[in-house]
Amino acid sequence: MAAKDLLAIARESRYALDAFVFVQRGLEHTVREIHGALAAEEPDLSHEEIESRHVSGSDLCLGLRDYAIAEYGLMARTVLKHWYITSCEDFGNIVFEMIDAGLMHKTDEDCLEDFIDTFDFRDAFTPELQLS
Repeated sequence: MAAKDLLAIARESRYALDAFVFVQRGLEHTVREIHGALAAEEPDLSHEEIESRHVSGSDLCLGLRDYAIAEYGLMARTVLKHWYITSCEDFGNIVFEMIDAGLMHKTDEDCLEDFIDTFDFRDAFTPELQLS
């Protein structure tokens, strides 16, 4: 099966195109944080190398949270909500739409339930303000 592009996936999805771009970039961010950056001479990975750089659904949720805060700061929750992302399960839905389209890979153990309730969105994107 040939991979669809992100625009084609977004047209058939309830999520915005920007949500798919965000998850794709956030996955790259998370993999770099967990496994380190790839050397410039290793752009094409074998199946085994791809699996060795795998991240779990819960790790990806946490990485996407951190990436959203780094990219959008105090507006992270608002931006994600604009794209119809209001829970960790939404991250999972987007990931599995991309897997179904051939743009991401999963292991036999990966499932949508891995994404459910990793953290509470309201708490995760509400800054702890310190009054002075």
